[in-house]
Amino acid sequence: MSTLKLYANDLILFAHVIDAGSFTRASELTGLPKSTLSRRLSELEDELGERLMQRSTRRLVLTDFGESILEYARRLSDEAEAAAALAQHRQATPYGVLRVSLPPEFRELAFVDVVTEFTRRYPNVRLELDLSPRRVDLIAERFDVAVRAAGQLPDDSSLVARRITTQYNHLYASPQYLKRQGTPQVPADLLEHTGLVLVTSGGEQQHWRLTRGSEHWDGVPVNILSANSLGLQQELAARGLGIVALSARFAQPLVDAGRLQRVLPEWCLPETAIWCVTPGRRLLPQRTLAFVEVLREVLAD
Repeated sequence: MSTLKLYANDLILFAHVIDAGSFTRASELTGLPKSTLSRRLSELEDELGERLMQRSTRRLVLTDFGESILEYARRLSDEAEAAAALAQHRQATPYGVLRVSLPPEFRELAFVDVVTEFTRRYPNVRLELDLSPRRVDLIAERFDVAVRAAGQLPDDSSLVARRITTQYNHLYASPQYLKRQGTPQVPADLLEHTGLVLVTSGGEQQHWRLTRGSEHWDGVPVNILSANSLGLQQELAARGLGIVALSARFAQPLVDAGRLQRVLPEWCLPETAIWCVTPGRRLLPQRTLAFVEVLREVLAD
C-alpha cells in the first residue's frame, strides 16, 4: 500500500476556502489567485482519492469525506496561527536564552551596568555570559553575540560586526605615585617609571604608542608589572604601584575621587572601538537586538 503525500499547507488552504465560503473570498483572505486555490485543492483531492466538496457557481457543498477531513484541516490551521502568534510575540518581546562572549576586563569595568540595565528591562531573557580572552566560534559554539575591543576586526563573511562606541585612551597614575617617583614631562621619561602593562590574549605585552599631533612615541618602561586583567591594573595604579593605560570612561570615576590623574595630558594612546559581533545579517532575535541597544546606551553614556 503506497503512502499518501499530503502537504499541511494544502489542508490549511482547504479549511480557509470552506470557512470563507467561496474561492473568491478565500483568494482575498489568503492573497492567492483563485486558479491557484482551485488547482491545489484539486491536487489534494487527487492525492486523497475522493472529492472533498461539490463546487457550484453559488456555493461550496462539503462531501461526507470532506466533513471528516475538515476537522483535521482546521486543527492544522489553528496550530499554524498559534505558531505565527508565538513568533510575533517573540519578535515583539525579547524572550529566551542569550549567550554572550566577552573579554575578561568587561567583568571588572563596565559590564555590571550593562547586565543590570538589560535584566531590568527584559526579565524574560536569561543571560549566559562567557568571559574569556579566546576568540570564540560564534556559529559552532552557538553564541548569539560577542563583544570585542579592537581597532579593527578581521573580515568574516559569516559574521556581522557593529561598532558600538569608541574608547579614548590615556595614561594615568595616582597622585601618591607621581609625588614619590616624579611626574613624566616627556614620553621618554616613562622609561624610568613602573608600567602596569596589559598582556594580550596572545601573551604579548602591549606597548604604549603615544601621539601628539604629528609627533609619535612608542615604548614601554623597563620596569613593568604585567597582567591580563585591566581591572587589576587599574586598581594597582590607584594604589600607587605604577602608570597604567586606561580608557577615559573607566578612569574618570577614579579621577573624580582623586585616586588617579592623567599623565602626559597632551599625549594620547590609540583609540579602541567596542564591537558587537553577531552571526549572519538577517533575522536576529529581538533579544539580540535589545542587548546590542542596551550595550550601546550604557557604554555611550
